[in-house]
Amino acid sequence: MSTEERSSTVTQTGTTPRYRVDLATLDWLERRSDTQFVYMMLLPVFALLGTMAIWPLIYTANISLHADSIATADPIGEFVGHRNYVDILTGEANLQRPFFSLSNPFTSAAPVTLIYTVSAVLVETVLGLSMALILNREFRGRRWVRVAMILPWTVPIVIQGMIFYLMFQPSIGFAVGPLNDLGVVSSTPLATSRDGLLIAIIADVWKQSAFMALLILAGLQSIDRSLYSVARVAGASRIQQFKTITFPLVLPALLVALLFRTIGALKVYGLVESTAGCNTVPTLSCLVINLWSANRYGSAAAVAFIIAAVIGILLVGYLVQLRKQETGGT
Repeated sequence: MSTEERSSTVTQTGTTPRYRVDLATLDWLERRSDTQFVYMMLLPVFALLGTMAIWPLIYTANISLHADSIATADPIGEFVGHRNYVDILTGEANLQRPFFSLSNPFTSAAPVTLIYTVSAVLVETVLGLSMALILNREFRGRRWVRVAMILPWTVPIVIQGMIFYLMFQPSIGFAVGPLNDLGVVSSTPLATSRDGLLIAIIADVWKQSAFMALLILAGLQSIDRSLYSVARVAGASRIQQFKTITFPLVLPALLVALLFRTIGALKVYGLVESTAGCNTVPTLSCLVINLWSANRYGSAAAVAFIIAAVIGILLVGYLVQLRKQETGGT
């Protein structure tokens, strides 16, 4: 039976044909092109995304345009436009911690987050690339080495933070004495902003270097091995092979890994809170949480959107670089 026949008559009681909505809908769906059908199947996903992500984003953006309201029953204050952003960026906002202060870089949110992100991602990239290059070679026990490498990445953030908290706790930690003798940290590193930031960076490197190595290793294993055979026949050294073959071909995977880790480092909260604490290491996410907990919703939303804007700019930069790699730099 054709679809038209199914949608028009199908069930007849007496002499009057009855219109079937379900069959008519099925007939309409069958007439769609493949592209239209794919988009229609994605509609539930778009609806879920809009409900769970886009609408809260719009609502939070609206809150950021209102003043804090601590003393009144209404949790959202009066509409102030972009004044929250101007006050935060110019340092006029009365926040729990300075947003940006070069005179106190280890106690203001933006410099702490910037130092954390640049230091952690740089070290993780170098270590991850080195680990991936080693694991890309054939040697006995490589499978077990890969398993051992992944183990730190599987540790939950709370346990990770507890490990480094106990390691640098002056009364019981074994790392405080030797590092204090070398002048690297003070006798109470978890109570000092500079030392607390260093501990958080070390903890992040310990865990996330494996993540970088895994992504870079996937890029390395996609390189055609015959290119190295040709390079060896041509007399290219290992350094020349790395510069002309390995690095250009692994760069797209490296950029993706950098993108993920940069975004993750800019949003760091749990690791800092579970090691030195947000009062000692005040990152931007810590500032948002603290302001929100103090019912200062307007300021908290504004800081959150400043973080989102920075992440968006970085995302566009990485995507531009990826696009250049795909098009050969044109």
